[in-house]
Amino acid sequence: MRDRVHAVSGAGVLKAVAQLALVACLAAAGGCATFDPVAAGRESDDSTVQECVAWYRALDAAVDAAGVRDAQAARVKGFPYMRVDRFTASLRDTARLQESALLAFAERLVDLDIEGRKHEIANLPRVSLKAAWQGLGEPDVATSIEQTRECGLRMLAFDLDASKSGEALLERVSVPDDYVTAFRVLGLYELSKIAFSIGVRKLAGETESAFARDLEATSKGTVVRFSPSARPRVGRERVRDILERAADNPLRIPVPTEEELETLFALYAPSFEIETTGDFDRPGAVRWRWGGTPEVDAADPAVYRHASHTRYQGRNLLQLVYTIWFSERPPASPSDLLSGALDGVVFRVTLAPDGTPVVYDTIHPCGCYHMFFPTPRAVPRPAPDGEPEWALIPQKLRAIEVSDRLVVRIASGTHYVERVYRDRDDSLARYDLRPYDELRSLRRMLGDSRSVFGPDGIIAGTQRKERFLFWPMGIENAGAMRQWGRHATAFVGRRHFDDADLLERRFVLDLR
Repeated sequence: MRDRVHAVSGAGVLKAVAQLALVACLAAAGGCATFDPVAAGRESDDSTVQECVAWYRALDAAVDAAGVRDAQAARVKGFPYMRVDRFTASLRDTARLQESALLAFAERLVDLDIEGRKHEIANLPRVSLKAAWQGLGEPDVATSIEQTRECGLRMLAFDLDASKSGEALLERVSVPDDYVTAFRVLGLYELSKIAFSIGVRKLAGETESAFARDLEATSKGTVVRFSPSARPRVGRERVRDILERAADNPLRIPVPTEEELETLFALYAPSFEIETTGDFDRPGAVRWRWGGTPEVDAADPAVYRHASHTRYQGRNLLQLVYTIWFSERPPASPSDLLSGALDGVVFRVTLAPDGTPVVYDTIHPCGCYHMFFPTPRAVPRPAPDGEPEWALIPQKLRAIEVSDRLVVRIASGTHYVERVYRDRDDSLARYDLRPYDELRSLRRMLGDSRSVFGPDGIIAGTQRKERFLFWPMGIENAGAMRQWGRHATAFVGRRHFDDADLLERRFVLDLR
């Protein structure tokens, strides 16, 4: 199989084949919905397609047996070389408009699969990786990833040939929500949500009170501010240019280059000002040591960053996401339901096409405590009747410029966000920005790699006692730390942090 990898014509040729095949696919849409590319691959006379089908089956079996499935993006039924996130799934109607958009859409799904499989392959024990190759060569991680990449392109070219799969793909592209309906049925959700709605309103009131208090007069311990290690000198015109060129593609998604993203991450990175009364308030890099739960190394302050997107009235907007980790949420009392290993804050910046932040929002990595911080360019929409968790806005911000520096104030122990404000002064305490993807394949003490997230998207050992009381709301293992893409953020109703229409439904945005 390895020799055949090098015999593949290359990504450029395969992409050209896919583009030509796509025209035929769109010209004859009938019969697409029942097409199963895996079954067709078995019947194909193309031996390389058959080998790719066999490769995906063997690889999937090895990944599942080893328990290293990556849960960040959902798999697409019948298309083993594709995965999808909520934002990409929202582009289905756009993909139907023209062949170039459909091809770009399909390629994005292939890229999401390769991204997930890259981490799965890196996390496979060597004996499992060897089993996936079925004795057809001496495997290594790099060759296995390349094999997967080439097979993805070859399968894409095959599936788009002879009008087999265009509509089938669009019909099957969806992301299941992270709510367990059976829990809600057994927990008498329609009755239980009444009590939970009261609790939600109480928490909202407590949050608003916390934002109204005098931080200097009521602070405990020592307040330590951590700022990013570097700040680029970039103006609005440069950012606008980056975003305009990044969106020059058939789907109009702003996808900056790696170098441009690094510039944007550093430019908009907030300072985190932390009320510190113990080691549990000291942020750091996530490490595997000897236990089954990752730990936080406070000697190495770090913030993990990645990009995401949202949609507003047909326009795609870039979002910059920053995650800071703490070793634990300590118990406030012996009966504390919310305490446990690991805690953190996820802070997200949504950019207008001109590079100006229009709204910020934040959660903890459990999906809890979702709050919005709109600028004057984001006007809140009224909450529908019966929606107690529509949008918690404890603070509105004044107009933000590209050059402004934000500070996120975090409370001791609970790690609740208690204020967001502007301050141009950076601190002497610095943190490094690191790729969030590091958490999906992190080196362990014995030299192998493992994701900090399990196949269910949850970090093992971070469960909270609250799960025994909150399960009727349908969230499995409520309070546990979760992977990006797996954050259900409402107990009443259904909502996810990465819903593509999250902001569109809650705000009127000024994107001029």
